[in-house]
Amino acid sequence: MIVKSRAILLWGSLSVFSFGLLNAEEVATVTVVNPDRTERDDETVHLRLIDLGLALGDPSAESIVAYGGNQPVPVQTWDRNGDGLADTVSLSINLEEVEKKTLSLSINESVSDANAFPQRTYAEISRKFGGEWQGNQYVGGEFANVQRLVTPPGHKDHSYFIRYEGPGWESEDVGYRFYLDWRNGFDIFGKRSKALVLKDVGQDGFDSYHEEAPWGMDILKVGSSLGAGGYGLWVDGKAERISKTDGLECEILENGPVLSQFETVYRGWQGSGEKKMDLKANFSIEAGSRLSWVSLRPEEPAGPFCAGLVKADDVEVFVGDTDITGEAYTYIATWGKQALDGTDMGMAIILKKLFLDEFTEDELNHVVLFNNKYRGVDYAFAAAWSQEDGGFQSKDSFKAYLDETVHRLTIAPRVSITSNLEVTQKSGELSSETALYWTKRMADSILERRGDTLAYGSFDPESGRLARWTYTTGLISKAVYDLAEPTGTPEYADWAKGVISSFIEEDGTIKTYKISDYNIDKINSGKMLLQMHAETGEDRYQRAAAILRNQLEEHPRTRNGAFWHKKRYPWQVWLDGVYMGIPFLVGYEEAYGDKEHLDEAINEFLVCEQELRDSKTGLYWHAWDEAKEQIWADPETGRSEYFWGRGLGWYSMAIVDTLDYAKDHPKASRELKRLLVDLAEALKKSQDPETGVWYQIMDMPNEPGNYKESSASCMFTYMIAKGVNEGWLDESYREVAQKAFSGILKLFVRPHADGTSSLDHICRVAGLGYGRDGSYKYYMSEPVAANDPKGIGPFLMAGFQISKMLNNESVK
Repeated sequence: MIVKSRAILLWGSLSVFSFGLLNAEEVATVTVVNPDRTERDDETVHLRLIDLGLALGDPSAESIVAYGGNQPVPVQTWDRNGDGLADTVSLSINLEEVEKKTLSLSINESVSDANAFPQRTYAEISRKFGGEWQGNQYVGGEFANVQRLVTPPGHKDHSYFIRYEGPGWESEDVGYRFYLDWRNGFDIFGKRSKALVLKDVGQDGFDSYHEEAPWGMDILKVGSSLGAGGYGLWVDGKAERISKTDGLECEILENGPVLSQFETVYRGWQGSGEKKMDLKANFSIEAGSRLSWVSLRPEEPAGPFCAGLVKADDVEVFVGDTDITGEAYTYIATWGKQALDGTDMGMAIILKKLFLDEFTEDELNHVVLFNNKYRGVDYAFAAAWSQEDGGFQSKDSFKAYLDETVHRLTIAPRVSITSNLEVTQKSGELSSETALYWTKRMADSILERRGDTLAYGSFDPESGRLARWTYTTGLISKAVYDLAEPTGTPEYADWAKGVISSFIEEDGTIKTYKISDYNIDKINSGKMLLQMHAETGEDRYQRAAAILRNQLEEHPRTRNGAFWHKKRYPWQVWLDGVYMGIPFLVGYEEAYGDKEHLDEAINEFLVCEQELRDSKTGLYWHAWDEAKEQIWADPETGRSEYFWGRGLGWYSMAIVDTLDYAKDHPKASRELKRLLVDLAEALKKSQDPETGVWYQIMDMPNEPGNYKESSASCMFTYMIAKGVNEGWLDESYREVAQKAFSGILKLFVRPHADGTSSLDHICRVAGLGYGRDGSYKYYMSEPVAANDPKGIGPFLMAGFQISKMLNNESVK
């Protein structure tokens, strides 16, 4: 069942507002923080229904109302992923610079749709009824809107059957359409009015929109091109439109105050080859925006997709910054006298850098060639006409708009949710039992959500591509595996062993792994190989572990003996890499070696202490470039500039995990315990005094955009709790660890109505180089995600250690 959108506004007096509150059932409190020192108008905030404590498709979600203080806020419930169940609640708000806005969401079924917010977006498709087909033309009849349309057999261009030849969609600023036929070109309706006008376009004659009218006009000559952001396949150096299909379908899915959405399905699309396939294309437009979002999802991999802007004479082409992280946005744009009336117009395609293969061109189009390693692609296109009311009058003003737009897309508002469900479920004091309960609940949720998606040959929805042997494979597998015995849940061990075993051949070959990359991240999963060989005795695990050990034997190093992070990151030591390589190295030596390499393992920690530890705070900078050549490196010290939480989190876990293997070796144990005590004291001082957790940039809690980050907080909690449990840290740190885990549960763990749970506020990824300049803005630009393995794994590890710590305390 699709739950259609419903948006509520309580107009009028305070008494009406009070009536709404009295009859409302509270759902959640949502806090939205502007990360910038500039205003943000018409910011769209998307909330997962499950994070609000409601089930997918819950009919009551239709009646959600939202207030910021005493002011109602536009809200819309809709099906974002297209599976037929409502899954998202979207809000449209204005934010002052660095404003923190608290919103209250409730269910109020007593409010009528007659009080709905004015609609600011619109999508439609209209066909004729009451006439007849004469050849390929439909003669007579009148247009009427439909929710779904399947093109009839023989339908071609200029059949006079579909009003303005396809679906149309608009915001106050601009309108778009595309030809629902073999041309598949994308066109623009330039608007002189802020009103929604498409309902009337083309009603007074099939081609009337080509002529200037008070509302505006069709302003683009598409011809044989892709038009204003249309898509196709890149074949033999040119864009191939989606021309040959078995049928086309279009369905209007949403028409609301926050956004409108529709979907087009191409049945039996056949490109240049013989193979046919289906493609779903989803379109949406948001209030106050001129961006049209496109999501392409082929039934199966379909070669390189491309999108294009029609070429025109004497038009300037320019691109946004591409020396950026993959999760940041960039664009290709044109500006000049390319509107049909001879006036200036701008067009652009906006996308994440990770989806970009290259900007190129063919005879008809300026082209974005998409990265083919992803099965689908998401992007947006935009147009701006100089004749709009208050429209852009120059390339510089259009470029300024695009630069601001990609900045806002890249650095999203910081959103926190407290649902009524979680307030109920999280009541009471933290105990050993409650810590283990939430840990086990998260592990159960991972198994249910992920299934076999991390195993070799499976499609991993988190990464958007086939599963690989990488550091998160072992991180989350070992975290789940280690819970099997204390929770009495053998399914955990079975799941973890299934993931790891899927990559290991009988001769020890590790699928998707290449030693020639000399990537220290790939070593981390080797700890599971040691575990599985000890448990099963199967030789293939030892052979595979030996391959990883051989990489470390040959791995390039700095002059003082520390491992490069990767071959493609020469002379660089990152805190992340200590965790990736050293616990495995020491564990391998303990299991199979002569232990002569323990000194070189401990040296890795000592190099980090020497080159990366700040003597004032006791915290560590993220990375060090011995060559002092990287853009992020201080020219005198080679250090990066900021204390990044998860980078230090990896290092903190590396200390206690290496101690596990080396605790019986006096020198190694002595040095590691010294580092542990020193770092624990620094973390105690930098812990947020109110919540007990830590920030993304650890020493800048009040800087705009900075946020409390969950993966680092889990890692530090794990280190401190394990240190207490093993007797490496004194008893005073019990309170630090307990306060931290309480904060993690309160701020970051989202219980869901179906009994599962999620972990949010996870920095998805951060690194240095290749567009990542190590600036504060860079660390703020990385997306904040939910359920990323880099947060889930440490949460499970921390939860078990906290449960153990509190249990030991109760025994005492």
